[in-house]
Formats: sequence, C-alpha cells, structure tokens
Amino acid sequence: MIKDLPKNIVKDIAIAVALEKESVESKIWYVYLINLKNVPIENILITSKGYGEKDGVQVKTSTLRHMIPIVDGNSYKLIEPIDEQTFGLNNEYWLSYYIGKDIYDKKYIFLPESIVEMNFTKLPVINKVGVMIL
Repeated sequence: MIKDLPKNIVKDIAIAVALEKESVESKIWYVYLINLKNVPIENILITSKGYGEKDGVQVKTSTLRHMIPIVDGNSYKLIEPIDEQTFGLNNEYWLSYYIGKDIYDKKYIFLPESIVEMNFTKLPVINKVGVMIL
C-alpha cells in the first residue's frame, strides 16, 4: 500500500535560522520558512523540537507545533524564535504542506554546532545572514 503513494519530493523549500539582532549582551535568532517556488504552499504544519546530549546528559526540549495558512511564492514566514543555548542540540523541524491537493513533507535537522558564523550565508528572499537547509 505504501508503495502506491506518490513520492512527492520537497524542492525549493528551506528552513533557515537567521541572526536578527546582535548586541553586546545577547543575540536574537529567528527560524524562518522560505518558499523559493513560484507557487504558494498552503496548510503548512511545522513541528519543532531539540534533542541531544549536553554535559553528558540526554536533553529533550518541548515539541512545538506551528500552523501557517499560506506562504506565497518567493516569500517567507517566521516560524519561531530560537534560543542560542539550543545550538548544541539537534534542532529538528518537520514540515508538511499542500500544493493544490498534493501533500508534501520533509524533516530538516540542524546538527549540533552547525549554526555558527563559519556556516553563515546570505539567505534568499529574507536578505539576512544565517544558516539554511534546503
């Protein structure tokens, strides 16, 4: 039965962590959904969680769920703020969305210590610096 389901491949959809503001005391980071397609995506559901090991202890954050009605083509939406203290964990975002009547889903994982300046790039559409998974 599962072999009969269509293999809807996610393309041109990214999750990005962007540096919003930086001061002497702190940095403010946000996670965005970027639609690089020319068509809108609809009924978007995103779950986010962090997990991994910190100081030799297994750590797990709460699972958050986000619903976004629509993201137009070549645009973006804010998913959530992210605390810099979680950058040492796996930060997982599971995305599901529709284009017409077809459903798509993909898991994006920012590995521990991957959100670092060395990996920064200019994020398309948002025009900020950050780390992106396409």
